[in-house]
Amino acid sequence: MPTTHYDTPRIVLIRSRKVGLINRAVQLAILAYVIGWVFLWEKGYQETDSVVSSVTTKVKGVTVTNTSTLGTRIWDVADYVIPPQEKNAVFIMTNMIFTLNQSQGHCPELPDDNTECNNNSSCVPGYVSTHSNGIQTGACIPYNSSIKTCEVFAWCPVEDDNHIPKPAFLQAAENFTILVKNNIWYPKFNFSKRNILPTFSSTYLKNCIYDAQTDPFCPIFRLGKIVEAAGQNFQEMAVEGGVMGLQINWDCNLDRAASHCVPRYSFRRLDNKDSANTVSPGYNFRFAKYYKESSGIETRTLIKAYGIRLDIIVFGKAGKFDVIPTMINIGSGLALFGVATVLCDIVVLYCMKKRYYYREKKYKYVEDYELVGLLG
Repeated sequence: MPTTHYDTPRIVLIRSRKVGLINRAVQLAILAYVIGWVFLWEKGYQETDSVVSSVTTKVKGVTVTNTSTLGTRIWDVADYVIPPQEKNAVFIMTNMIFTLNQSQGHCPELPDDNTECNNNSSCVPGYVSTHSNGIQTGACIPYNSSIKTCEVFAWCPVEDDNHIPKPAFLQAAENFTILVKNNIWYPKFNFSKRNILPTFSSTYLKNCIYDAQTDPFCPIFRLGKIVEAAGQNFQEMAVEGGVMGLQINWDCNLDRAASHCVPRYSFRRLDNKDSANTVSPGYNFRFAKYYKESSGIETRTLIKAYGIRLDIIVFGKAGKFDVIPTMINIGSGLALFGVATVLCDIVVLYCMKKRYYYREKKYKYVEDYELVGLLG
């Protein structure tokens, strides 16, 4: 018998061993994925639920200012927290522009390209622009000794907000404290908890201040430390205001004791601070305090308030063992083992150097005359 007849079985045997090794390697990779990723990392054996949350806040702090406009004045919570309550947020005023003793009447508009004039023909009666403080009367009157502007019917004198106080009016606001009370509920598991943990005593709660290292679960935060933890400078931010985010993460594994389900706090600045884009930076709004004089004339104090808005963002997911997701993931994992054969075939049919040997054994090619004989 010619020796060439013995070569093919030997080569096929070598191919079969390599195919078996590849097949086992693919199966081990799938097994590692199912056990390591699906069950251990992603906890595929658990049913999950999203958090339902409520938040209330309480700010404390007192400071004093002494200015030529207001004199010596005490500022407490009722003065600088506006409004007193918001949904999942709190605003603390840190800087302001006062326009005192405004009353409705006629006065010159602030000078700009659209309001400066030389005579009455430059002013249009009834004209109102986007940035107007009032309605033009059609008269051109002196704003000061060198400039004339169009007269308006408005709250007079009109506000001049071209110069923001620096440093911030309430510099001491960085020492104000905020108590954040957060109650959470996972309805699917009927599990509820709050961020004032059961281990806290009244004495501890009165004296603790949040610190990531020493007091990571204290729900009382110093405003300056919140800004600092987000990588910002409080005194700079206090001038024009900004929006901060206090994030509370409640990721809980309910297969463990309830004491392990605790909040994790993090901080970041939410409004974009870009040194290259200085148009309309920070956060501000206007409000007024109204008075009526004995003569019956209504007056007001207009305040343009700059400050830090703190948004409290609560998120989280809880998981607990359940038979249904466990069986679904086990079944999916077993089904993946069927992929091992397909992947193995792809490797040996298209990637290996001697792939034609495997193809010869996997597929049987029938000649035309053999096919005719079979059909006949």
